Amino acid sequence: MEEGNHSVVTEFILSGLTDRPELQVPLFALFLLIYVITLVGNGGMVLLIIIDPRLHNPMYFFLSSLSLCDLCYSSVISPKMLMNFLAKWQSISYTACAMQMYFVIFFQDIECLLLAVMAYDRYVAICNPLGYRVTMSRQRCNQLVAGVYVVGLVDSSILTCFTFQLSFCSSNIINHFCCDIPPLLALSCSDTRVSEIVIFASMCYIVVSSVVTVLLSYVYIIFTILQIRSAEGRRKAFSTCTCHLIAVVMFHGTLLFMYFRPSSSYSMDTDKIASVFYTLVIPMLNPLIYSLRNTEVKSAVSKVMNKLLTNS
Repeated sequence: MEEGNHSVVTEFILSGLTDRPELQVPLFALFLLIYVITLVGNGGMVLLIIIDPRLHNPMYFFLSSLSLCDLCYSSVISPKMLMNFLAKWQSISYTACAMQMYFVIFFQDIECLLLAVMAYDRYVAICNPLGYRVTMSRQRCNQLVAGVYVVGLVDSSILTCFTFQLSFCSSNIINHFCCDIPPLLALSCSDTRVSEIVIFASMCYIVVSSVVTVLLSYVYIIFTILQIRSAEGRRKAFSTCTCHLIAVVMFHGTLLFMYFRPSSSYSMDTDKIASVFYTLVIPMLNPLIYSLRNTEVKSAVSKVMNKLLTNS
């Protein structure tokens, strides 16, 4: 179709991680392995929390929600990325690109906000242990997770609409392995200033509110832990937060680097590497971190494995 002097884009070409043919098959094998580990790790974590009654508490309810989010987050990116490693024509339709961006933002928001909710859960558990069951009731937990999903739906709708109301008429080659906001803004031949302001404001609201919640929660947690007299008590209290802290530092560190670094230091190649880390590597690492450093999860895994071996 023609619109003025420009052809209207009906599909995009994803340039991928590299244009070197000799690296396509090794990268396919690497990211297939990452995706399989992600599916098994996060799917296994969700099933484990469902079937083991000892894990039926707010902390593991939120962990199962995080694992489900990680599984879906990776699945939005990985299948198309894996196909493109072996395909000669790495195209994606206009509609599919918009849908992929929508779900990338949606699950990114959910992960970001769930980490904040989990920090609040740890704050209540350590700073107000006697009122923990009342404060973090099943109804409250369901409301928190539902609220996270509603915010994710609204935010991803706004950002996708503001991105795809732009015109793409100069080129249809996306210098990325998925449909993300920065490379699409770079392709647009429209004035992107309003979209950039809305996108920046939205990212600030989601990321900053999450980071502030996490920081405030841990300020109170650390203050409470320091008041515990026994070293063993302090160690036990802090050990319940270690896994969450590692997950927070990995995710928010990458996200802050991605969206809040100076524009003068922006590089699409650096952006690709950071995107690989927070969309594919972190979802793979989260269940490993929680299973390897959490005694209750390790105990539940051992119990399930013993049951399976006994039955076989």
